Amino acid sequence: MKALLTHLLLVLLAAAGAGAWLWVSVTQPYQNFPAEGVFVEVPHGASCRTVSRLLQQEGVVRSALAFQLYCRRHPRRHLQAGEYFFDRALTGRDVFWTLASGKVFEKSFVVREGLTMFEIARELESAGFVGADAFLHAAQDPALIRDLAPGAETLEGFLFPATYQFPRHPAATAVTSAMVGKFKEQWGRIVRGAASGKNNGSDPAGEGQSASVESIVTLASLVERETPQPDERPLVAGVYDNRLRKRMLLQCDPTVIYALERDGSYSGKLTLADLRVDSPYNTYRNRGLPPGPIGNPGEAALRAALAPAHSDYLYFVANTQGGHFFGKTLAEHNRNVRRYHRLLAGLPDIPEPAPPKAHAPPRHKHKAGNSSRSRGR
Repeated sequence: MKALLTHLLLVLLAAAGAGAWLWVSVTQPYQNFPAEGVFVEVPHGASCRTVSRLLQQEGVVRSALAFQLYCRRHPRRHLQAGEYFFDRALTGRDVFWTLASGKVFEKSFVVREGLTMFEIARELESAGFVGADAFLHAAQDPALIRDLAPGAETLEGFLFPATYQFPRHPAATAVTSAMVGKFKEQWGRIVRGAASGKNNGSDPAGEGQSASVESIVTLASLVERETPQPDERPLVAGVYDNRLRKRMLLQCDPTVIYALERDGSYSGKLTLADLRVDSPYNTYRNRGLPPGPIGNPGEAALRAALAPAHSDYLYFVANTQGGHFFGKTLAEHNRNVRRYHRLLAGLPDIPEPAPPKAHAPPRHKHKAGNSSRSRGR
């Protein structure tokens, strides 16, 4: 009898010890956690046992067995696949809920307004997300935007400027999908907001019909590359709209730069020789909009392209302050160009007076008299 009691006591002590060990393993942070943090990749379809061993191997949990037993207490929750980053010691319980909630590691990536897909590709590669060539290969496929822009040749113009959260090494197609998805979300909101406006369905192509999504986004990309000033964007869009209606060349420098970038021949400075480059994107040689967007416009530029400002302006030139001087005639534009060069030279901004209007020649006296007699008849 005494031996039985002793055995029972030993069993109880062992159970209590196991319970204490399990409690410590699950509720206390593991002190041997690597100081620099650790990434753990949970494979798709991995079992709880496999994940438990992986976590113990990487020093994230104290005991694979204790973690596995805790998993079994929650049979309806599954550990989500993905890459996780642990930057400090956590309890086994916290680790479980991190994985069960799918809180995978993500980094921010910012697409700035007006960037081309080539610039986005370089910045993605520089940040270590995805190779530039892989991204460009995905961006060359317009299938994602075919429903909105059936004529689009690439995803240029539809990679919406925003801040994105990506894992360390996303697939290139996942990146383009996120950016196009953001464009569609914002485009729908912009169009709904403009639906009640009288400028909705404007005609930036100057062809007397509602503009396509491609032409609006293309115009918006020109506006985005021309001015950083939100209040100027409708005016710039209006200038291009006026020139399109008058069948004038747009003469937009950023379209030439884009043509050179596509060929890998842009030196960083636009020359007069560059303005003669043989490309459908060269708006110094070809009338109308270029064949597609030259960058990725943001919300303000898209709104401006949907509703260009009504004005008589046909020209604009930089004012050295981030904005532009606008002109209605070539003579006024030339005065603004001279004004711009004076500012560049550090001279005071003194606008030239407009030349006096030509007066009609005075009427001859005997003709006036004849007219007077005629009226008195």
